[in-house]
Order: sequence, then structure tokens, then C-alpha cells
Amino acid sequence: MPSLFEPLTLGAITAPNRALMSPLTRCRATKAHVPVPMMGEYYSQRAGAGLIISEATGISQEGLGTPFAPGIWSDAQLEAWKPIVEQVHEAGGRIICQLWHMGRLVHPDFIDGAPPISASATTGPGKIRTYKGKKPYEQARALLLEEIPRLLADYEMAAANAKKAGFDGVQLHAANGYLIDQFIRSNSNFREDEYGGPIENRIRLLGEVTQRLVDVWGADCVSVRMSPNGDSQGADDATPVETFTAAAKLLNNIGIGFLELREPPPHGTYGNTDIPAVSPDIRKVFDAPLVLNSDYDKDRAQAALDAGVCDAIAFGRTFITNPDLVERMRQNAPLNPALGGKTPWDFTPTWYSQGPEGYIDYPSLDDEKTSLAS
Repeated sequence: MPSLFEPLTLGAITAPNRALMSPLTRCRATKAHVPVPMMGEYYSQRAGAGLIISEATGISQEGLGTPFAPGIWSDAQLEAWKPIVEQVHEAGGRIICQLWHMGRLVHPDFIDGAPPISASATTGPGKIRTYKGKKPYEQARALLLEEIPRLLADYEMAAANAKKAGFDGVQLHAANGYLIDQFIRSNSNFREDEYGGPIENRIRLLGEVTQRLVDVWGADCVSVRMSPNGDSQGADDATPVETFTAAAKLLNNIGIGFLELREPPPHGTYGNTDIPAVSPDIRKVFDAPLVLNSDYDKDRAQAALDAGVCDAIAFGRTFITNPDLVERMRQNAPLNPALGGKTPWDFTPTWYSQGPEGYIDYPSLDDEKTSLAS
């Protein structure tokens, strides 16, 4: 069985190891969602990952409802991404852009008071951060059938901008209860047209958006992220194995470079769940590399590779606190705890703050050696 430190071909990308950096929202862009230079240092510090999947990046103002998250729909955003990507490449890394539309989880404050769009007229649970503090979600309106070409064009333009910015590929964010997931899942999609009802209709938008990205990039530079296990920000499905296996078959037929699944373990950091894993069923129908994510450490990651359940692991919070995570795992070196915490997984407000603290100041092994020597 492959080691975590062996190379892997992910479509058009040759990853030098199987420890990928998962997409991590960090909220360091401007209020206008323009990336800032500090983000170049952050990502280039982590260039030792087999592949960096960028933080979720908005395809349009309509689809972005997180304060200080980056977008890639405007010329200013495109130009700001260019030096960031270049820094990663200069450090020897590879980075793809995750394309994001939040659907019903966009608060009207972000879109001039207009209601957000979704598969159906539903409302996300709980509250969302806005520039004016936390507010309850508001009811979305169902995306009109005649609006879907415009949505597809937004994804295509964002993909083209990512290519102009120099990224090595793109990933479609189809997970975590956001727009594509809202179409896929049965408890958020009550449409009666060709995008609702049977599974093949509910996954139609997933296929159409993915194909638009493929038209821009080629299939081997496109990947998709899904989260097939249980409730995700209020989105759930009555038949997850059937639904997400069908989605994986569709993506397999399109020929994408790899598929990433967020699949929390039974006793993960975010609480316990007894929901069975869907990845074994997806593994049977998806031929390209399969990447798993959520609450992995080195031992659990290697065990997953040894069992053949996946081809690579995407690490999240441990990459926040350990810019040289791959080397630390290779040397069995201790991991940095989160700022103010005792473990790398402890939540800290600096995950989503706007400054350098808890962002670009976590030490590498080399930094620690230099500090000891002095």
C-alpha cells in the first residue's frame, strides 16, 4: 500500500505526496473580497502539501456571504490572486482554486437586500456572520429555470479567471450545504422541474456546472468536493448512498481529475455521529483518485491508505497551525497547538480574524531550530 509520502497523479497534477491541504476559510481578504498580499505568504508557507486547495472563493457577489472571504469574479480580485499563486509556485507548490456559491446561506446584507437563491424557497438554520454582526438566515427564493444559464456563465467566468490567475486547476465546492449541495439533497430541493424530484434531476446542476469548468480547463484539471454524510448546515438527504453514488458516477463519466469527500469519523472533533460512511460505495463507481478529509492525523491517514479506501488525505486545521505539516509528519515531530489552545484542533478566533496573528506566525521546524540556536 502507498505511503502518505509517496507521489500521486491527480489528473494533470503530480502531487509529490498524498497529504493535501484542504480548503480553509480564513477571512483575510478585503471587505470587497479582494485577496491581500499576506495570503501569498500564508499559502507559500504551506507549499510542502501535495496539493493546496484554496479557501472557498466566491464566483459572484450573489454567491458570497462570508465577511472578508475572497472572490474571483472581478478584475481586481483576479489581479490580486496572481502574485499569491506565483509565490506558491516559486516555493515549489501546487494550488487549485475552489469555486464557491453559498446559495441560501448568503444573507441579504451582502446582496443589497435581495433574497438569496437556492434550489427552493427554504431557509438555512441558525445565524450567519455579516459585517453588522450575526443575523438569522432569511428565506431564499427558488432559482428560476431561465436563470440557470446565467449561473452557469458565472461559474465559467470564475473558472476562466482562475486560469488567468495562474492556478493549477479548479475545484467545484459541492459540499457543506452550499448551493450545489442544496440542489443535490432531498430536504432542500423541492423543485418540480428537471432540476428536482428524482436523483438524476437533483444532480443535474452538479453535472452542468462541472462540465462548464471542464470546458474551460479540461477534465484532468477539475475536481469536486462533496459531503455525503448527514446534515450539513441544514441540508440532508433521505437516501445518501443512492444520491451520492449517482453523483459520483456522473462525475466519473465526465472524467474529472479527482473527487474529495468531507467525511467526519464516528467520534470526530465536531461531535459524535453514527452515520455510516458513503465513501466505500463511491469508491466502487469512481475510477479517478479519491481524497478523504476530516479529523485525520498521520496514523489514521496512513491506515486509510493501507486499507485502500482512498488515495490521499486532505488535512485542514493541522495545516493552519503547522505550515510544514508534511515534514513534521515525516519526522514524527510534535505539532504546534492552536493559538491559545492545547491541540492543533482547538478553535481560536484568529481562524477568522483579519491580521497576521494565528495566520502567518506559526513556526516551522526550521524556525524552531533557529530559535534554539540563538
